[in-house]
Amino acid sequence: MAKALDLEEQFRVAGEEFRLADQDPNHTAGLDKPRAADMRNADLESLKELQKRLYAEHRQALLVVLQGMDASGKDGAIAHVMAGVNPQGVHVTSFKRPSQVESGHDWLWRHVVALPERGDIGVFNRSHYEEVVTVRVHPEYLAPGAVHDVEPPDDAFWQRRFDAITSWERHLVSSGTRVVKFFLHVSKKEQRKRLLDRASDPDKQWKFLPEDVAERAYWDDYQAAYQDALRATSGDEAPWYAIPADHKWFARTAVANIIVRHLEQMDPRFPEVDEHARRTALEVLLEEDAAGGS
Repeated sequence: MAKALDLEEQFRVAGEEFRLADQDPNHTAGLDKPRAADMRNADLESLKELQKRLYAEHRQALLVVLQGMDASGKDGAIAHVMAGVNPQGVHVTSFKRPSQVESGHDWLWRHVVALPERGDIGVFNRSHYEEVVTVRVHPEYLAPGAVHDVEPPDDAFWQRRFDAITSWERHLVSSGTRVVKFFLHVSKKEQRKRLLDRASDPDKQWKFLPEDVAERAYWDDYQAAYQDALRATSGDEAPWYAIPADHKWFARTAVANIIVRHLEQMDPRFPEVDEHARRTALEVLLEEDAAGGS
């Protein structure tokens, strides 16, 4: 079995030399499905305990960002990794196209208001990175009426957005919210297979959208936009992980493992108990019990 930190180290995006084309979406880090299941089950047990401490401590928060092409497995990763934790302390936000109200604010506003409170885990299913990926591929999506320095936006425009994101995430980290970001890297061939499965499965047809197929024509543009975004915004404070996602079982294993590693580093702890107050209250209850009280 892989060592505890292997996946965190192996898939972290670091440096300007990162090339998405060099990352194999079919890679499984030497794990087979049964060993990955054992590893994932152990990590999910650890996640339960760590989330319990995080919630009780109420001092820190964790923000998990999931990005990827359509059918890369974001929904499934959330469902499987977060299945056993206390739902009171986990909040998932799925970002679609901005509403009229959201478009009336700056482009980070709707993400700010969805941030997790102290003690919680927040999951962004798509995120503020849509504003430097999807909007970069489709600049016609830029919020109408917003102030833009150039038309059409040039490389400097997108760099300013990268700078805004890194500054915001740095602020979050310094304020007690750890930011961990996953790009689920699926191949074009595997995406086609999954879209065909959606189209033919009555239980999945509701997820099959014609626009998802149309977006495949922009595949190379999306890959280039993601590569630039990952390079520009991955750092020690808010790292990106490029997770091979052609095998859903492996992607879920890697996401769970890396989340647990970060929570372990956060080291949440149960609050200290006022022993005198605890004993006093306990004595009251014991006296009531001895007297046959209800």
